Amino acid sequence: MSRFLSLITAVSFLLLLSCVSVVAGKVPITAVGLPLADHYAAIVAYEKYHDQMQEVDFHFKILPGPELVRAAFLSDSSIDVAFNVAPMVLDMFAQTPTFKWVSLVHRDGNALAINLTLLKELQLPSDKRSRLPDAKLASAIRSYKQNHGGPVRIAIPSKLSTHSAILYKYLRDQGLSFGFQRSDNVDVLLEIVKPPNALTFLKKQDARARAAAFEQSLPWPELSESANNGRIAWYSKDVMSHDKGHVECIAIAKNETIRNKRAALAEVITYLHRAGEDIEIARRQGGGPLDEIVTLIQRHIPAHSRDAILQSLRDDLYTINYLNLNIDENAKQSMLNIMELSLEAGFLAQQVDLDQLVDESFNSPATE
Repeated sequence: MSRFLSLITAVSFLLLLSCVSVVAGKVPITAVGLPLADHYAAIVAYEKYHDQMQEVDFHFKILPGPELVRAAFLSDSSIDVAFNVAPMVLDMFAQTPTFKWVSLVHRDGNALAINLTLLKELQLPSDKRSRLPDAKLASAIRSYKQNHGGPVRIAIPSKLSTHSAILYKYLRDQGLSFGFQRSDNVDVLLEIVKPPNALTFLKKQDARARAAAFEQSLPWPELSESANNGRIAWYSKDVMSHDKGHVECIAIAKNETIRNKRAALAEVITYLHRAGEDIEIARRQGGGPLDEIVTLIQRHIPAHSRDAILQSLRDDLYTINYLNLNIDENAKQSMLNIMELSLEAGFLAQQVDLDQLVDESFNSPATE
């Protein structure tokens, strides 16, 4: 009798293991990204839809800078997907073409914030909708250099960032020079600063009475303004204007993941697009739906204040959007423009064949 009970116990245990294996049989997909409004859709996808995903066990990790995302994606075999800035992806592909561009994660989404010292040189409209990339800021930069004998310092997250390409376009269009060495006789001195450190950068420059700014993704410029240690001078959507918004951060997946985890990856991208729709609906409705989105975001990025998130998602400003996340001709043209600017500025070393980089097979109906 005891043998029979032992057999029943063993069979029950095996059945339990079988059930567990079915649950655990979901294919793991791990993505890495940055603490930016750019990647809010990934957070919402994880928080709202993780348990609804049938094929995939989805995980999302946030790293503080684009170089760290690059290094983790290329060196860690457990990471399948990365959300990173477009020029860096181009540089990665030129050196290590072991992945594909499989989706957008947003459009538009960065801004130039100036510190209080530089603010003394110009008058900004109180209405953010009227803060445009015109000649007034350029004039203030020239005036500061003439009066103080030094350049305005502007922080960027990386040379290989969309932010740098857009800032370069503004400087070029306004006839302003830039450099990276303090010995350079330029109008603007560029410095590499991780996004979470951008506000501290402005404060330190103000403490030394130096005019400074940073070009970073939302909500960091909004955080600067809400903390009253800076003001947004302009938004990237007005420097590089596209019908659907310019490309900035994109989703890339390893070739091995595409081959071996296709169904799971497709499910992640579909829910990423659905999460983008959720954000767009919430920003239009406001109230409870938008409060829910803010709560989900702050679980992962508590440094993003409620006010800064709400300002970043203002429907009347529309400075970032999560629509049209499929790789369409508009997205490819925007990517080409960014690549050309990055090459012209000397940030990017070589051109990339976009047809070799793109995989449009993961486009979903959610954003059509």
